[in-house]
Amino acid sequence: MKEHLQKVLSSLALFFSIRKNRRLLYLAALCLFALGDFWFTGLVRRTFMFYTIRDTSVVVEERFLRRSGDRETDIRRYVEEALLGPKSQEILALPFYRGTQALAVMYRNGIVFVDMSASASIPPLDGGSLFSSFLTLNKGVRRNFPFVKDVRFFIRGNQVFFEEFRQIFAQSAENSRT
Repeated sequence: MKEHLQKVLSSLALFFSIRKNRRLLYLAALCLFALGDFWFTGLVRRTFMFYTIRDTSVVVEERFLRRSGDRETDIRRYVEEALLGPKSQEILALPFYRGTQALAVMYRNGIVFVDMSASASIPPLDGGSLFSSFLTLNKGVRRNFPFVKDVRFFIRGNQVFFEEFRQIFAQSAENSRT
C-alpha cells in the first residue's frame, strides 16, 4: 500500500514538474471556479432598450438579473426593471407615466400577458408616444426570451395595440424568410 502511494506521488511530481501541465491545471481550476460562481450566484445577463436624450437613438443597456428557474418570474422581473428605467442619467426611460407598474405578468404557451396599471394609459409629459413605449418593451421581451412567441399588453384588463403589434411582427417575420 505504501509503495502504491509512493508511486502515485512520484507520478504526480513528474507530471507537475512540466510547466505546461501546471498551467493547464491552473486554467482548469479557474474554469471550474468560474462555472461554480455562475451556477451559485444565479445571475443572467439581460439587455434593455432605451433612447438617448440627444437624438433619441436606441441604446442597449446590459444588467445582470437573478435567475429564478421559472420563466414567468424571469419575464416579470425583466418588465419591472424596464419600467424602472436606465441606470445612466444621459438615457431616457421608456416614456411611460411615472409610477406605471406591471400588475400581473403571465406566460402561457409561448404568449406573455402583461397587465399594466392605469397610469400606463396617460401620455407621457415629455412627448413620447405610448405606442413606442409598448413596442420597445415588446421588442425587449422578445429579444431576451427567445421562447416567447407573442407579447400582449393590457391596461387594467383592456388589451392595447394588439392589431398594430400583430401587423408589425407579421411583416418582420415575412421579411426574415426571404
